[in-house]
Amino acid sequence: MQELPVIAAEPATTRVKKPDWLRVKLPIGENYKQVRSLVDTHKLHTICESGNCPNMGECWGAGTATFMILGNICTRSCGFCAVATGRPEAVDFDEPQRVAEAIYLMKVKHAVITSVDRDELKDGGSIIWANTINAVRALNPNTTMETLIPDFRGQWENLQRIIDVAPEIVSHNLETVERLTKQVRIQAKYHRSLEVIRRLKEGGMRTKSGIMLGLGETKEEVVQAMQDLYDNGCDVVTLGQYLQPTPKHLPVARFVHPDEFAELREIGYNMGLDYVESGPLVRSSYHAEKHIVSGRNKG
Repeated sequence: MQELPVIAAEPATTRVKKPDWLRVKLPIGENYKQVRSLVDTHKLHTICESGNCPNMGECWGAGTATFMILGNICTRSCGFCAVATGRPEAVDFDEPQRVAEAIYLMKVKHAVITSVDRDELKDGGSIIWANTINAVRALNPNTTMETLIPDFRGQWENLQRIIDVAPEIVSHNLETVERLTKQVRIQAKYHRSLEVIRRLKEGGMRTKSGIMLGLGETKEEVVQAMQDLYDNGCDVVTLGQYLQPTPKHLPVARFVHPDEFAELREIGYNMGLDYVESGPLVRSSYHAEKHIVSGRNKG
């Protein structure tokens, strides 16, 4: 497989042409309309919309959505993310119940919940996180959950609140390789994210993380990041193509061919990862319902 060129993640003067394999279907259909109506009625935020996810049409059409709690304004300013940065509004303590009710009305079998970073809060938002998980479980006892959590700035008592309520799978994204972390995730730390995964695994959680490709990393750096995740107890890894959300965000250095994603998938399985979801349009919560069980024998 051809190696990804080493290109610094800096503003580009020209855009790389988007290849045909990145075309997605427009969101249509009755299920899509129903999900949008529920999200609007319950005043909920979804990372599907805030993150400009290319799979929104497919997932909403299937009656699923990834809910984003703690508002839709993040205290961090990552170079890849379309979520707004600024001063968040006050914590809404009614939000957990609204999320639980929406999941109930949607008849969701596997719910994915994520959040913005709330670094201004002493608890990092972990109390609302725990309340949301408990509320969803109380109203939807047969629904499994994946929680895509922040790093809580390394305040491990906040992470412990997630472990204590024990969602079926807990995800924290590495996002990129070590060399590019300072450019891509300005306020985050590569090894702190690895420690999040390690502490989750030590707490008995099924663990998951995601990496974006196309920011200027090499194949060797991607493999090393996957190995670092595995060494720290990660069970599931997702690999997807980075797409520049606006001209103000980091440029795409390269569009990675589906064959290269397929090869990285096999490399991940060979190193011992339990499930590897790898492809141009893969995002953290894509096919999340499959990640609860082993994917070693899946095609």
